[in-house]
Amino acid sequence: MSRIKESELILNPDGSIYHLNLHPENIADNIIFVGDQNRVSKITKHFDSIEFETQKREFKTQTGLYKGKRFTVISTGIGPDNIDIVINELDALVNIDLKTRTIKKELKSLNIVRIGTSGSLQSDIPVDSFVMGKYGLGLDGLLHSYVGNSIFETEIEDAFIKQTNWHPYKARPYIIKGSELLAKKLRGKEVFEGFTATAPGFYGPQGRVLRLPLQDAELNSNIDKFNHNGTRITNLEMETSAIYGLSRLLGHQALSMNAIIANRANGTFSKDPYKVVENLIEYTLNKFVS
Repeated sequence: MSRIKESELILNPDGSIYHLNLHPENIADNIIFVGDQNRVSKITKHFDSIEFETQKREFKTQTGLYKGKRFTVISTGIGPDNIDIVINELDALVNIDLKTRTIKKELKSLNIVRIGTSGSLQSDIPVDSFVMGKYGLGLDGLLHSYVGNSIFETEIEDAFIKQTNWHPYKARPYIIKGSELLAKKLRGKEVFEGFTATAPGFYGPQGRVLRLPLQDAELNSNIDKFNHNGTRITNLEMETSAIYGLSRLLGHQALSMNAIIANRANGTFSKDPYKVVENLIEYTLNKFVS
């Protein structure tokens, strides 16, 4: 079996994986992603115990027990580029022997759930609600760096490109299904399900205008109106499609749960965004262990 070069699999002097600063024994099989490093402790404050913690740059990690189940909580930072780092390094921790630099014969599958905040694109999905991303719609192009066209929902992608008049100079949108295994665990009456769109930026890519004009001023409106056999784009954020795509390619289960703190269609914002995030944290943890 070929040995992975030091320039490709980068380790710290103590043998930990480069960006995350983790050894294999530091992580659980059940992992929760948050964007904000300050949100890690908002989840782990519910834990019965914390056995390990570390931080390097924006990547903060804590591992512990919640109702007898072992969890790791990691802050990913913002955007698909950070997700590329985090998921590849987590996979390396469980599926590559870091000492021999070879891929293990028996591969492990992680359970990854993102708890994030998002803006609703539909008027009937109000602030302070929860949205489960049944599919991730990537506007970022990240997955096109890898071989894996078979996981794309090309029929829906083609419909999206046509209905939104997608500009040919932009990366082709890709659509990836989230984990049905995790969806069964986390599904509930209070949870909306739909397509979570992932943008490669916060301002122009999400239709915000400060001093720079947009290439397509109608894109947000066209995304809001997209409908394919009843499928709508429910919310817009910056991580989900990358999480789904890389997880599917590497054999992990992944699902995104979002607290809706803004409604772009109605122009409303939650009066207590911290409360809705706390509610989603408690909901997700309890569903996970049930």
